[in-house]
Amino acid sequence: MYLKRSIGSNLQTFRGLRFPHTYGDTRLHRYETVVGIGGNVGDVRRRFEHLCIFFERDKRVTLMRTSLILKNPPFGYKGQEDFFNSIIVLKTSMLPKQFLDYLIRVEKKFGRKRSFANAPRTLDLDIIFFDNRVIETQKLTIPHAHWAERESVVIPLAGLQR
Repeated sequence: MYLKRSIGSNLQTFRGLRFPHTYGDTRLHRYETVVGIGGNVGDVRRRFEHLCIFFERDKRVTLMRTSLILKNPPFGYKGQEDFFNSIIVLKTSMLPKQFLDYLIRVEKKFGRKRSFANAPRTLDLDIIFFDNRVIETQKLTIPHAHWAERESVVIPLAGLQR
C-alpha cells in the first residue's frame, strides 16, 4: 500500500513500507554509496520492494536508507511509460569498479535487458555518489554526470536529508 501525493502536473510521490525508510547497522562496510534506482516496465514499485529485500540479505552491501518514490515522465526516448525513481544509500567494501559490475549483475537478475539508450527497463541502477570520490573513466563517472539536472534524482535525494 502506498500513499500518493501530486507535486506538480506530471510528478507524483509515493510512500510505502520501505520507501522512505532508515535502516540500522553501518559497521560492516567501508564505503557509503548513493544509488539511483528506476524502472518503467511491469510492477516497478513491487520490484523496488524486492530489491530492498535482496540488498538486506546480501552480505556484500548494507542497506542504510531509502527515499520516497517519484513517478515522473521519461526523458530522452519519450515513447514509453512514466518512470518510478528512488534513491537508496548502501554501504559496501567493494571498490567503485567492482561495485558497478555488481550493480549490472543485480539489474540482470531483476530482468534488465539493454537494447538502446533511454529504453524502457525493468530496473536501472546508477551510482550517483561513491563516498567523496571523483572518478572519470570510459565506463564510470562519479559523481553521476547529470544528477543535478534530473528531477528523478534531485527530488528523492532531497527527501533523504529530512
